[in-house]
Formats: sequence, structure tokens, C-alpha cells
Amino acid sequence: MKLQQLRFLAAVADNNLNITNAAEALHTSQPGVSKQIRLLEDELGLKLFVRKGKRIDALTPAGDKVVERARLVLREVQAIKALADELRGEVRGLLSLATTQTQARYVLPQVIRTFRQQFPEINVELHQGTSEQIAQMIGERQADFAMATGGEDHFPDMIKFPVYRWDRVVVVPRDHPLAGLKQPLTLARLAPFPLVTYLFSDRPESSLMTAFGEQNLDPRIAFTARDSDIIKTYVRTGLGVGIVAGMALVPDIDDDLQVLEASHLFPRLTTWIGCRRDLLLKNFHGDFLRLLAPHLDPGIIDDALRGRPVPDLKTLINSTPLPLRNASGQSDAIDGQPKP
Repeated sequence: MKLQQLRFLAAVADNNLNITNAAEALHTSQPGVSKQIRLLEDELGLKLFVRKGKRIDALTPAGDKVVERARLVLREVQAIKALADELRGEVRGLLSLATTQTQARYVLPQVIRTFRQQFPEINVELHQGTSEQIAQMIGERQADFAMATGGEDHFPDMIKFPVYRWDRVVVVPRDHPLAGLKQPLTLARLAPFPLVTYLFSDRPESSLMTAFGEQNLDPRIAFTARDSDIIKTYVRTGLGVGIVAGMALVPDIDDDLQVLEASHLFPRLTTWIGCRRDLLLKNFHGDFLRLLAPHLDPGIIDDALRGRPVPDLKTLINSTPLPLRNASGQSDAIDGQPKP
């Protein structure tokens, strides 16, 4: 039994049993109304109307009772929608977000500051972790939103929105042999040096290891961390060559490091934000998404707020011009598709 069938049934009863008038009121076709009512009768095993040929002459006694119950159901549906609208409009509540150190340190501060200025009654909780830890927080409902790069397999039943794209850079002390390189860096030139990079980048399936593997190179991963600042610290101690997000380099603070372009070596990455499909999104959740990702189609965010279908992440990435964020505090809009 479908709500649509109950709506069609009530509409026919409300339009003096005239299916044509009911179809016009519902902005649909007469055959469609007739078909759905017959399917409802088949499912219930009841005749709801007295028919004379193709014309409906009256409601059966059973039809009278079903129409009465259908109207009750439809009123409750409207009451639920009204309650949802009321809840979405609340200006008190909690916005909880689980994310990585890179997002928390280099991307979110300005967005959260602006959001708090607009919604001082909303508490914001920020949790940090790896992709696996973030997925666990979402699964245990410790956080409403997850913000991460890649790792979509850890978040199978979520609505996801692309936020921005970014490239990795290579960082070394200014007295390092690579610091004075005059030509573009190659993976073959990079592979012999011990590398310091993000947690799990040493896994064979990671995009970093895949890039080396495609050239039959076996890199030396000396150290991995989830914190960009820790990676830069160990680069300074001489532990290895750092591979970090371009946005993690801060002017004045990191001027002692030499930055080498690496966008031609590794795939461009996309950071996304997502929430559980069963989460009741309130209006302030939508406002947060608009602050974080103003490039998104407002209609898509509204669809998410209203519980309507939203395209999958891959479709959104391929159809949405995304900002490219490769410097701390900066985001330059670009058109086109992600780098292959």
C-alpha cells in the first residue's frame, strides 16, 4: 500500500467520485488514478467503489470505511511534515562534525567562526580522527557529519557532497639535495628518499603507493602520521621527505621548508562532507553546508533537507565546478573535472 494510492482514493471521494476531476486536482492522468485505485483494491481484497461500466456510481460500505481511514492517515502525514518543518526551523541545537586534522586545522576554522556568528545558539562539536575512526563515530552516532578525503567505502549509507579539490606537495629542509632541483620532480628521483606522509598512505591501495607502483617503483615510507604539523616537524629533523596537502603550508611559519610541486606526480584529491540518510537535517545544517560549500547547487541542499533523493558523490563531483585549495586559507574556484 502506498500513500499515493490513499491520496488518489481520497481525491476521487472528494471530487464527487469523478476520476477526471480528481486527476486534474492531482495534476496527473485519469488512467494513472484508475490504475492505482485498482491496485489498492487488489491488495486489500475489497471493492471500494460501485461501478456501472467505466463510471463510478458510489462508494461501497467497505469503501466508506477505507476512505475515512485514508483521510486520517493523510492528515497524520501532513502533521509529520509540519513537525519536521518546525524541527528544521529550530535555532537551538547541536552541530557535530567528525573530520581529519587537516580539515580541522586548515579549512574549518573560518567556516565555523562565521557559522557561530550567525547561529550563536547552536553548539558546535568537532571530533578528529582517521577515516576508520570517523566512520566509527558516525556509526555510533557520536557525530552527525563526516568530512574526509576518499575512504567512501567506510561510509556506505550516507549522503555526500563534494567540498573542494587539493593536490599534494613535497616538502624538504632548504639544505636538502632536492631543494635545489632545477627541473620538475619525478617519482624516480623521489623514490630513493625516506618519505614522511599521512597515515595509511603506505597501504598498497592508496593513491600514493599506486602512483609509484605504476612506474614499478618501491618507495621507502619512513613515518606516517594523521597530523600535517607532525609530518612537517619530522621533515625538519631530517627523518625524511614530506608529502602533505598543499594547504598545510602556512606562510611565515613554514618558510624554512622548500616546497616542491607534485600535482603532476599524484592524483588530485576531493574532500567531501556527508551525513547519515536517517538524520533529520535542520535548517541550520543546510546553512552550514552552504557556508562550507557555496558552489553546491542550492536545490541539492534543499533536497537533502526535505528528504528527497540526492545524486551520489561521483555524479556531483563530475557535474560540479569545485574550488581548488592548495594554500593555507586560500580557495580559488576552478572549472572542469578532477585531474585524472
